[in-house]
Amino acid sequence: MRETTSNALLAGRKVLVTGAARGLGLAFVKSLAEAGAAVAMADILAERLQQEAEALRARGFKVVAVPVDLSDPASIQACADAAIKGLGGLDGLVNNAAVTDSGGRDASAIDIATWDRVMNVNVRGTWLMTTACLPALKASGRGAVINLASDTPLWGAPNLLAYVASKSAIIGMTRSLARELGRDQITVNAVAPGLTLVEATEYVPQHRHDLYREQRAIQREQLPDDVCGAVLFALSDLARFVTGQTLAVNGGFVMH
Repeated sequence: MRETTSNALLAGRKVLVTGAARGLGLAFVKSLAEAGAAVAMADILAERLQQEAEALRARGFKVVAVPVDLSDPASIQACADAAIKGLGGLDGLVNNAAVTDSGGRDASAIDIATWDRVMNVNVRGTWLMTTACLPALKASGRGAVINLASDTPLWGAPNLLAYVASKSAIIGMTRSLARELGRDQITVNAVAPGLTLVEATEYVPQHRHDLYREQRAIQREQLPDDVCGAVLFALSDLARFVTGQTLAVNGGFVMH
């Protein structure tokens, strides 16, 4: 059983992370748990989600697994309710789950069904999950929402229009929500990673990986752990007066 010291960065915090079964989301869950938080893991990949949750519980961490389909409003509400019940409240929400249009196609080649799916999951799903969690975040008195954006809208990545547009919307949503929710002492910030080596980026052509690596100030591949520090900071008491901001975490590819 792993013991968490009382002075851990997120000791006593209760946090919901979407898209938590793999990639960046799973890295966030592990970092949050190691920092002392109790974590609700949510994902549409139910079997893998349970496996990862069991592995973390075996290490002594407090995690609960909650299935969710962000394209389904009823599933979103059920997920939020189950997470809040399982954790006994909620202090933080990390809206990480997203889908992409797979890239490689120009704007005229994207079909409407793909566009709608990307927007429904990435934008509408983030909005609905946030509002579903608001009562618990307000009751916390130290609520924090982290929206995973992307650096792609900061430099105008081509041939990825639906995804880039959805992440641009996330940045705008972050700013509006920060102003709306400040009265309830809820901070809302966006973290915008660069191209990160995870399963979800395996489709990205090698030339795009090369572009990022060669034009970063820190010229190496970006890993999930590189993004975790920004999320931990934004959820912690260190960031209680930071809201409405977009933090680009990409090794200096985009300086924002």
